[in-house]
Amino acid sequence: MTQALPSTLSDLTKSQNSALKKLTIMGYLEGTSFLLLLGIAMPLKYMLGIPEAVKYVGMAHGALFIGYILTLVYAASKIKMPLWALPAGVLGSFLPFGPFVFDYVLKKRLRG
Repeated sequence: MTQALPSTLSDLTKSQNSALKKLTIMGYLEGTSFLLLLGIAMPLKYMLGIPEAVKYVGMAHGALFIGYILTLVYAASKIKMPLWALPAGVLGSFLPFGPFVFDYVLKKRLRG
């Protein structure tokens, strides 16, 4: 099974641009929720004894994570991303700042 060559940003159709924009937005939301969970909610829970922060931020992060993965799969099929992009996007979602770095690298590779 071969995959078509990746599109470049200038060659993307309106529908493909829309999919890439949705991926960027979901990545930023998911990445931000992860940073909020690690940097604010967990310290509130373990240092100040306020477990509610992890409960609510964790639920939001979980929903955004699922939305990000679904959006990533949709965008990968729509844009015909390089083979490395899908696993890199999934891996990036498990790392702090990962979705931001993935978005940057993906757009840089699609530019040229």
